[in-house]
Amino acid sequence: MAAELSFGSVPALYREVYDIVCPSGQDSRVDREMFVKLLMKSNLPKQTLSSIWDAVDNKSGFLTRNGLYKALALTAMAQQGKNIEDSDKILENFGDQELPRPALGDLSDLKTLSIKVRRERNPCVLGFRFMELIELEAIEVDLIPEKKGLILKHVEYEVLSRRYKSKVLRRYNDFVAFQELLLVRFPYRMVPRLPPKKMIGADREFIEGRRKSLRRFLNLVARHPSFSEESLLKFFLTFGGADMQHVIKVQFRGIPDEFVTSPLAVQAKDLVPMDTQVQFSNSRDFIRILFNSITHIKGVADRMVARSTGLAADMLIFGKELSVLANDPPALSSWACGSIDTWSHLQNGFKSLSVEFGVLADKSQKQAHVEDDCLVEQLQYFLDLLTSYKDLCDRHEKGVLSDHQRALQKMGQMKKRKMSATIQGKEQTALVEQLEARIIEQESEINNMENRNYFSLHCVHMETQLIHANMELLVKVMEGLLSTQVRGHQELAQMWENVAPKIKTLIPPSAKSPGTSPATSPMSETAPSSFR
Repeated sequence: MAAELSFGSVPALYREVYDIVCPSGQDSRVDREMFVKLLMKSNLPKQTLSSIWDAVDNKSGFLTRNGLYKALALTAMAQQGKNIEDSDKILENFGDQELPRPALGDLSDLKTLSIKVRRERNPCVLGFRFMELIELEAIEVDLIPEKKGLILKHVEYEVLSRRYKSKVLRRYNDFVAFQELLLVRFPYRMVPRLPPKKMIGADREFIEGRRKSLRRFLNLVARHPSFSEESLLKFFLTFGGADMQHVIKVQFRGIPDEFVTSPLAVQAKDLVPMDTQVQFSNSRDFIRILFNSITHIKGVADRMVARSTGLAADMLIFGKELSVLANDPPALSSWACGSIDTWSHLQNGFKSLSVEFGVLADKSQKQAHVEDDCLVEQLQYFLDLLTSYKDLCDRHEKGVLSDHQRALQKMGQMKKRKMSATIQGKEQTALVEQLEARIIEQESEINNMENRNYFSLHCVHMETQLIHANMELLVKVMEGLLSTQVRGHQELAQMWENVAPKIKTLIPPSAKSPGTSPATSPMSETAPSSFR
């Protein structure tokens, strides 16, 4: 039996690999299939890989943490050209020194395999955490400045995929065709909604809002565990030809739904717990409450952005009026001023202050953009996800369940007709045989519907877990709220501090009035209250 690793200092790479193959909260065993995949990333000869496996194999079909660390150390030494036959003696020579680090290349595919193995081991557990979902893909959707078309103008979007390193142009109708195919392929999954199509008079604000919505749509789809490996998604993100709306429909015409192709469909009944309907109902109530609360919070975030935008507009107006006062009024005569030259000093000061208020306006506008990206967009992303869950629940009730109920009702009617025909005697023999054949056919259809119903419930179960996997997004929102407000207020405060000296020197000390107002001063007791 192979000895466990007991020598050397463990480098950070070893822990990173272990965290990938055995994430926290999961089974601490390293699956053999995953271990073989890991060894293959080293590009070592098969004979060397077999020697490493023999050195760490404990004859149980899996490895422990120490067994994995030992394999990584031996892999690194083999890559260095060292003999690893007497592995235990070689490791003893390291003492307290750090063990060598193997060259394993990109570990992203190992993460994907790890998740796949965990899901196959327990198909009733989603097996994804929030950051793992985020790492699946990151898509940007940018607006192409010029509208296309000779008569009817349309907007095009540039879609950039980090995963496929692709850049393609898409129209809104391309997204519509893509979503329709997703609903055909995955009727029991959360397919996000698309933003509305405004035919005439789409202004810049509407177009920008739709761009953001399309970006959220694609990221939600690409980060869905069931969609991420789908050829339909890859085609949409990589096909560079013309007439995408037509081509994608032809390419995926007659595509079967997930129930037909999933290996879990035949065992769907075993995957559905007895209390699924009760738990499903409770989850719907919880998500309804969650949706309402997040909607209200998003409204608060919208108003925060509006306040920052309003402050930017106000500071711009303030600076503009100071500039007007500094430049437009004609020079005043001694008839108006007497011996008081306050206005000339103010004019000089207003020129520089108008620039400072322009800077304050720019900062406030940037603050609005940051709040929109870090708060509003993140909250709307989560709301889009919750909305797709609500749509899924509606499809489940109106689709599979209603079809199943209609089939059962039809089955009951045929059985009644068969009993009636049997009672009437021999002259109804042909009708009885015909009804029996139809009943057998209908029973097969009902069984298929029952399997679909169970599969649909299993999918709803996984989609509910997907909602909870995305709950960590709310932590990101709170962190974004904290950072944007702290940094934004600090920067604004510093800018106001920079303005303070210029305000204090608007009038030189020698030109200021004495501290005590004369009897005829507007601030005297006889002055109107509005001037006090």
